Amino acid sequence: MTSNEKSPAASGGIREMSYAVAPDRMPRIPPEKMSDAQKKAAAEVAAGPRGVLRGPFVPLMRSPELMSRIQKVGEYLRFHCPLDKRIGEMATLMAARHWTQQYEWQAHHQHALKAGLKPAIIEAIAEGRRPGGMADDEETVYDFVTELFANKSVCDKTYERTVAKFGEQGVIDVVGVCGYYTMIAMIMNVARTAIPDGKPLPLAPLPGQLRTPA
Repeated sequence: MTSNEKSPAASGGIREMSYAVAPDRMPRIPPEKMSDAQKKAAAEVAAGPRGVLRGPFVPLMRSPELMSRIQKVGEYLRFHCPLDKRIGEMATLMAARHWTQQYEWQAHHQHALKAGLKPAIIEAIAEGRRPGGMADDEETVYDFVTELFANKSVCDKTYERTVAKFGEQGVIDVVGVCGYYTMIAMIMNVARTAIPDGKPLPLAPLPGQLRTPA
């Protein structure tokens, strides 16, 4: 994805951006061209709680055994993890924002709203800033995930606070959410997985991701 940005003076004080979206590198494989292993893996996803094969599982079909194993991790984190879904979705959105993963964000934005995460918190994460008005558990997971992505680990104070709030299993599950959605984000970024129905890209590049056109 590349971007063109007009200066505030050129746009009457309003920042304007346009994006050129590169074509999908790994589009959906037609059923008649699938191997037996791919058909089996696709059927497993369709038979599970997702009910349909889409998003990251489209490029993952190139490695059906990997897909089969990965999708079970995702099924646990999305549908069976004991973490409050609001907290799980908040960590997911933070991973999507960290990787500027458009498909992941647009899908989990709706899941987060449904789980009760405040729109203002979601907007702040999208803009790369610390949200205000967070509940104590939201602030705890925000600090934990922010530190984890920035420092590749967390300090004792952050760790102890997170264990006190979520327990040791909760800490592992939060790290699992970050790791799973990081992997999915990397796969879709490499594959250039498209957002459905030609919808606008929900995430703008963060300041450090902007490039000046040649």
